[in-house]
Amino acid sequence: MSKVLEYSPTKAFEQQVRENAIDSNVTVSMGPQHPSTHGVLRLEVVLDGETVVSATPDIGYLHTGMEKIMETKKYQQNITITDRMDYLNPMGNNLGYVMCVEKLLDIVDDIPPRAQVIRVMLVELQRIASHMVWLGTHALDIGAMSMFFYCFREREKILNIFEAICGGRMTVSFFRVGGLPYDIPDFVPGMIKEFCDNFPAALKEYDTLLTGNKIYQGRARGVGIITAENAIAWGVTGPSLRGSGHDFDIRRYFPYCGYETYDFDVPVEKDCDVFARYMVRMRELKESHKIVLQTLDRLKPGPVKADTPKICLPDREVMLKQMDALIHHFLLAGLGFKVPPGEAYHAIEGSKGEYGVYIISDGSEHPYRVHVRGPSFVNLQALPIMAKGEMIADTVAIIGSLDIVLGEIDR
Repeated sequence: MSKVLEYSPTKAFEQQVRENAIDSNVTVSMGPQHPSTHGVLRLEVVLDGETVVSATPDIGYLHTGMEKIMETKKYQQNITITDRMDYLNPMGNNLGYVMCVEKLLDIVDDIPPRAQVIRVMLVELQRIASHMVWLGTHALDIGAMSMFFYCFREREKILNIFEAICGGRMTVSFFRVGGLPYDIPDFVPGMIKEFCDNFPAALKEYDTLLTGNKIYQGRARGVGIITAENAIAWGVTGPSLRGSGHDFDIRRYFPYCGYETYDFDVPVEKDCDVFARYMVRMRELKESHKIVLQTLDRLKPGPVKADTPKICLPDREVMLKQMDALIHHFLLAGLGFKVPPGEAYHAIEGSKGEYGVYIISDGSEHPYRVHVRGPSFVNLQALPIMAKGEMIADTVAIIGSLDIVLGEIDR
């Protein structure tokens, strides 16, 4: 039953509403068909006017059961499934999965140096491409439309490189347990060098368009604050954590693929807001560019597969000429390889944070259990902390600053 307001000319109308209204809060459903939620994410937002009282993520609209599907497939077949989780970071997803299987097989140290260098080269190019999508869509969310087109220009160049290597652009499925399926074409390093030569100018262009923009700073500074203590408590990793002043980066603390031998910095910002997370990613673009240039210098001739014939397929040229290699290829592709019983977890520094794969093997050709730690899924759970007390319009900027992909959240 509604309560009748008692009018008094001596009181301001807003004060009368506060004193007499039963509940002024309004619950709004934001999504799942909303452009700024970056996928089929629904938020149940409780508002007091335009101020967010609470924001509760409601996920599951894209659920595909990928981890259970992986338990029914052979180990090498699951590489294609990892592409479709965070579809903006497929190279990184491939790497996290195959390295976890390599741990179970105890062949991590058998991966040839050239394969390790190419792995680093491609995952860093993938990090740049992923950040390009983040930067363009984040800017678009808050009204800076031009950035979207400029960012996709650079991303397209990277996807052209991936297409030249493996024929795929978004779902690449290029890495293999034991190394790579084949070497990269001879002309690809030239394409990468050309991209690296032009990228600093593009990055300066992005910086000029957005970093010093007073409108963007007004939308980003002091918005969506989460302290390092809260970020760690909620499991936040990647640029979202480093934007809160904590320098955790798996490439530095738990290096893999020889990252400990590369020269790069871990960008950290201490303001804990949307703008700090933006600046971390902008600086990360420079560091990934630096790493890619180092991989070009280290790209020496050599094999790209471990010397493990019971795991790695024979080279295609050999298979087409030798009958025993053809038979071996047929059996390995059809029946798969067995993995010794045990369990392993391997994490990499994905474009959005810690991407980890946990596998239990029962000794058969397919995993007994698979669990993936998706950074988008974990980082999203901190959204209610960041959005509380902000304006409803700022929720859009906060979601964009987390850089989530719903394929990884709902997997």
